Amino acid sequence: MSLILRLQQLQGEDLQKLQALYMHTQFPMEIRYYCASWIEAQDWQGINVDDLSMEPNARMLLQELIQQVNQKASGLSDEMMFPIRLKLNQFARELDQRWSISPLNFVRTIRYCIEVEQSLVDDAGGNLARTPMSDSHESIETTLHELRIMTADTEKDLDTLQQKQEMFVFQYQENLKLQNQLAQLQSLPERDPNRLAQEPLLKQKKMDLETVLQTEAQHLLTMRISLAEKHKQMFEKIKDVQHTVLEDELIQWKRRQQLAGIGGPLEGTLDQLQKWCEMLAEITWHNRQQIKKVELLRQQLPMKVPGNDLLPELNTTITALLSTLVTSTFIIEKQPPQVLKKETRFAASVRLLVGGKLNVHMNPPQVKATIVSEAQAKNLLNDNNLGMNETSGDILNNCGVMEYHKESGNLTVTFRNMSLKRIRRADRRGSEFVTEEKFTILFQSTFSIASGELVFQVRTMSLPVVVIVHGNQESNALATVLWDNAFAEPGRIPFAVPDRVAWPDMGKALNSKFMSANGRSLSLENLNYLAQKAFSGQNIQIDDYSTIQLSWSTFNRDPLPGRNFTFWKWFHGVQELTRKHLRGPWNDGSIMGFVTRSQAQDLLLSRPNGNFLLRFSDSEIGGVTIAWSGDDPQTGTSQVWNLQPFTGEDFNIRSLADRIQDLPHLIYLYPDIPKDNAFRSYYTPMSDQPLPSNNGYVGSVLVSRIPQIPVTNCPDNPSTPGSYTPQYDPQSPSSCPPSCGSIQSDIGISNMQEPMMNDGIADYDFFDEDFDFSSVTLDDYTDPIQGFIPDVPMEVMEELLRGFEL
Repeated sequence: MSLILRLQQLQGEDLQKLQALYMHTQFPMEIRYYCASWIEAQDWQGINVDDLSMEPNARMLLQELIQQVNQKASGLSDEMMFPIRLKLNQFARELDQRWSISPLNFVRTIRYCIEVEQSLVDDAGGNLARTPMSDSHESIETTLHELRIMTADTEKDLDTLQQKQEMFVFQYQENLKLQNQLAQLQSLPERDPNRLAQEPLLKQKKMDLETVLQTEAQHLLTMRISLAEKHKQMFEKIKDVQHTVLEDELIQWKRRQQLAGIGGPLEGTLDQLQKWCEMLAEITWHNRQQIKKVELLRQQLPMKVPGNDLLPELNTTITALLSTLVTSTFIIEKQPPQVLKKETRFAASVRLLVGGKLNVHMNPPQVKATIVSEAQAKNLLNDNNLGMNETSGDILNNCGVMEYHKESGNLTVTFRNMSLKRIRRADRRGSEFVTEEKFTILFQSTFSIASGELVFQVRTMSLPVVVIVHGNQESNALATVLWDNAFAEPGRIPFAVPDRVAWPDMGKALNSKFMSANGRSLSLENLNYLAQKAFSGQNIQIDDYSTIQLSWSTFNRDPLPGRNFTFWKWFHGVQELTRKHLRGPWNDGSIMGFVTRSQAQDLLLSRPNGNFLLRFSDSEIGGVTIAWSGDDPQTGTSQVWNLQPFTGEDFNIRSLADRIQDLPHLIYLYPDIPKDNAFRSYYTPMSDQPLPSNNGYVGSVLVSRIPQIPVTNCPDNPSTPGSYTPQYDPQSPSSCPPSCGSIQSDIGISNMQEPMMNDGIADYDFFDEDFDFSSVTLDDYTDPIQGFIPDVPMEVMEELLRGFEL
């Protein structure tokens, strides 16, 4: 029974405690009720709430819960449910507003609620496991428990059968003795007194014993047949639950591991799977021992079985089940990197889930890692004995011995210092690229159990690996990995993937990748923008892309119209720029990002001058531009200006927030957020005191400026530093703004220890040609607050610098 159903049975004080719990945590009980199945199926314990690196996983759980709530709300179509539908929609919005900034606290709250719920149920006599289980998990646990009982029953039946057979053998021996005694008597003369006295008694005794033996023999035969039928039924049950564990649960874990490679939630631990596999191994091994014992009993007392003899079939079945279990639980716990750079150290770990129960660690097996091509991987699946020694390259430090960890019961081997020394590539055909060629790391081992009675050759292949030799190949290699991990079908032929996928599936993969790297997920508007960009070369004029197929060529072979890069290269550039330099503002919602130039213009022209937004550049990989509204100095009308895109190299020099602080043209982040409110926490602190230096110098800082464009007069802009206001002279050709919409900012240098705010600037509207420069010093034209020369006439500057050696 699920936890939510047990909670509904609480009464009195326990029910009041449950209500108090949700009042205290401010988590809506309605969400807990309507999304109970989803909530109880998640691995909340698998996220370390004190580890900031787990934040993307927590955020993904939050987004998925919000989707669950919205789906539940849309499914409540009954008129009586209308108030509930409104409340659920409201709760979904509140979840996003409250927890999107701190998703780890969201996980902490859910985990705490479930723990308290479990405690309440246990105290009320619920007797549930500490971790809520899904229906499928409960079914597995129940079946395994039943199999243990069945195994104990057959063990008892086998003991009874053995005792009966031993008694039968004893009686059979007694019958042989009687037969010998009777034969000796019958060798005497017919009228011998002893013969006459004992022969009738021995014959009667022998006849009675033979009757008993016939009855016991029939009983033994019946018991053997009955035991075989029980084993047959049990083996079918073992086969079914083993199929569920290996083909459903383990495959799902591997799929989660695959999706985690492109930003999905972590696959979780293998502890639960190992527990089930060890129980299966224990049950299967005991049943195999029972079959071996039945065979021994048959050898000791051969009896012809009427009809079909099940024993040979049972022996084959149980051995095959054990073999499948062992070979399927030899898995890669930690995958090697899927983009593998030659001669770079990498790691991986392999685990045998049944190693502890089968005592494999008593003679620890050695595991070897090799790299094989896609064609070699196909051959390995087609023929188990083919190409065990075939490789497509040389890996250093590729052998290790499995170690048993007594505390956890895990049998693992970790390769920490592997390195790909050499790679042999296949001949490429047509338009194939090096970064589209897939390999896999093959791990293989041989070991025996039961004193060499059973020998297993096990192997497992890693997720597809793309080998590169230079960093500039990484982006294209990641495209291959993303396409494979996102769209591979279970049980495929290595490493077949579809050539086309539905855009919603691609959007989900891109969102997972972006959210894993940067935190906040992509909105529907963002995904629609990406769809428009991806299909921009196909003349598709629609708003709904749910039925459109995206080809691999469109994704990462064909360049975007008018560009020399593909859709993926552009997207990956944006993702990396955000991850390295813009993660904070992106998570705050301060970066609109995925918006076209025309859309940005429409948005900004609808707001007062000084509004600005940030959008990712269309023309440059990994670029972000600032668009803002201001007056056109020639016409006096509002115009939208676009700064030349900034890249990661620019932000290595000066951060985005500092550049925004530098520019007085930027007043309000669209639609009406003062820029200091949005970006203050990311400003670089400026010290009032000189920085300590060992060489006698003081530091300086670069400051962004836009000398061509005048600052919009905005008296309610207290954050605009007056010292940054460039003087615009409409009569000067050098200061006139260009007619195009893209502006390049200049960089000035200011003294690092001076504050950045000042309202007093000297006005140099005139210049006296007869002025005596001999009495002038640089300090006369240096602003005492700002620490740099504001708008000094060029003639004055030239004279000031004549006395300095540069």
